[in-house]
Amino acid sequence: MVNAQMVSGYLDNSFNALVVSGGGESGGQTQNGVTDTTLSGWKDLPMELLLRIISVAGDDRMAIVASGVCTGWRDALGWGATSLSFSWCQDHMNELVISLAHKFTKLQVLSLRQIKPQLEDSAVEAVANSCHDLRELDLSRSFRLSDRSLYALAHGCPRLTRLNISGCSNFSDAALIYLTSQCKNLKCLNLCGCVRAASDRALQAIACNCSQLQSLNLGWCDTVTDGGVTSLASGCPELRAVDLCGCVLITDESVVALANGCPHLRSLGLYYCQNITDRAMYSLAENSRIRSKGMSWDTAKNSRGRDDKDGLASLNISQCTALTPPAVQAVCDSFPALHTCPERHSLIISGCLSLTTVHCACAHHRHRAGAGRAILSNHAY
Repeated sequence: MVNAQMVSGYLDNSFNALVVSGGGESGGQTQNGVTDTTLSGWKDLPMELLLRIISVAGDDRMAIVASGVCTGWRDALGWGATSLSFSWCQDHMNELVISLAHKFTKLQVLSLRQIKPQLEDSAVEAVANSCHDLRELDLSRSFRLSDRSLYALAHGCPRLTRLNISGCSNFSDAALIYLTSQCKNLKCLNLCGCVRAASDRALQAIACNCSQLQSLNLGWCDTVTDGGVTSLASGCPELRAVDLCGCVLITDESVVALANGCPHLRSLGLYYCQNITDRAMYSLAENSRIRSKGMSWDTAKNSRGRDDKDGLASLNISQCTALTPPAVQAVCDSFPALHTCPERHSLIISGCLSLTTVHCACAHHRHRAGAGRAILSNHAY
């Protein structure tokens, strides 16, 4: 195996030779025994050095420009670049992606997030035809895309683990169902605002095909009902983050199913889910207690210092106006990582005026400490 220090020295010498001499014939040995290679021009940069320069620059535009310098650079970047973002592109993104997709065949992470709608199906098809190793793709705010894009990704990018199609309101549930039947390794899926795609039928397909799913955003998918969510809870037990904000049709049944079926749940968004009642809160709290009782004494003793790493760490129940203080306090007491204090605000109850008396353990400790200081101060006089 080549010594890493020798390789690093070779790259440094190559770069210094290029900068100092601007080209020339190959040299001999350096004092460190590393070949001192001078370069005839920028196009002769070693692949490792080129990739280092691009990575240090930290600007994906440089990688794109560099790919057009010569075939050597194009091939080097095509084999070496695994992550790329076009989010900086404010005009002509579609044409740019089409012209470059075939150059970056080893991409694993690609962001095509847009400020204004530019991307069309032809660009996504170009990516799907060339980037078969893609794992993470951000297509958020791609308002012009149709089902053609999802079908292309299903055929060309079966290794996807993270997909963000939030705001892509033209996708149908049939296309999403087909995608999940081919991309079964999905772990993170953002469907926020995908009203047509995120149907109960689609959620049932996700539950059937994507058992490794850990994060799902269904924000403002207002046709989702308890039937879809309960399917997810039974089919995706690894779920850690679920956002149901604005899913106005769901009831306590959804929360009860998630509490029972997803033991690793860390984040739950229920903003504006006004059918949620105390029953949902007590279900979350009770499941926490049941799991705690299921621990052996040694496990419980060893996990005391890690309580904030287990169970709910984020809960948004803003505008859930049917909830009462005792039920929400029971949840807060059951999950040490939930906080109402300003420093670690993770139990969000804005818009629920009746819940202002709910406080986390931090607030209780602070109140006791303040009372203790007051008593000591009074005794001092």
